[in-house]
Amino acid sequence: MRDRRHKNSVSVFSVAVPALLLVAIGGVLSAKVGLLDDLDATVDTRIEAPVTVTIEPRRMEYRAEGHFIKNGFAVDAPLVDATLAKPFRIMKYQVSRTDFQRCVEDGACEKGEPAASLGNDTPMTGVNYTDASNYAAWLTEKTGQVWRLPTDRQWAFAAGRKFPDDALGIDGSKDNPALRWLADYERESARQKSKNPMPQPSGTFGENEFGVADLDGNVWEWTQTCHRRVTIGVDGEVLKISQACGIYVVDGKHRASMSFFIRDPKSGGCAVGVPPDNLGFRLVRDDRWYADMLYAFERRFPGAV
Repeated sequence: MRDRRHKNSVSVFSVAVPALLLVAIGGVLSAKVGLLDDLDATVDTRIEAPVTVTIEPRRMEYRAEGHFIKNGFAVDAPLVDATLAKPFRIMKYQVSRTDFQRCVEDGACEKGEPAASLGNDTPMTGVNYTDASNYAAWLTEKTGQVWRLPTDRQWAFAAGRKFPDDALGIDGSKDNPALRWLADYERESARQKSKNPMPQPSGTFGENEFGVADLDGNVWEWTQTCHRRVTIGVDGEVLKISQACGIYVVDGKHRASMSFFIRDPKSGGCAVGVPPDNLGFRLVRDDRWYADMLYAFERRFPGAV
């Protein structure tokens, strides 16, 4: 019994001490290079933090992101049985034109593409991945809270029942490939016919079961998830993954993948499927205990993480 207690104490000690040392070293390094000074010094009490919704832990099944190929033919993406282990906060509404204009006035964001809208309470559209990232950095510095674009996985959990399932139910590698092509053509044609591209005031399209608004409106949202092409085997095993970071997943009424520099999706740059009506975004708040230090490190040493 004594030996067992001794082994357990040694095991706990061996894990706890390195963890404490890492925290201590991180704090010392942060103080040495002034990583956290920039974030603390720029907090602007005039800028209110956005209204957020907390997405609680749960399990969810949804289609994996990416273009899946089997035997040289396109197939439906597999269903993913995912578990959200910790809660996260996401903006209730998409970033509005008024919110984005403050960033432009501060010189931290570009104006973006001119877009017809019904006023300043409409979502900011005509923005690319870089514009959205710049706004996230500006909001982080103004509020002292770390804001980021969501991952596709986070967006799926936030969307809940409004997350689209783009499966056709036709396996092009087994069935007649023309059947899948025709089904895909009919679906994309229907999507084009139902378009109403004018951005509407925030809240127009209602809320989902968690209180997140406008998830299935006519503004698609940038994520930080890179587009990928996945080759799978006969039994669904992954044979090869080709990732294109420079093309990002955008989520809305259906998934699409857009080149990072595209502001107007109708002008081109959609890697898969019908282009979205408009490109906008909402952000998640990074509440991890080390978020401030990680953010400051990323800003001081771009590309290091």
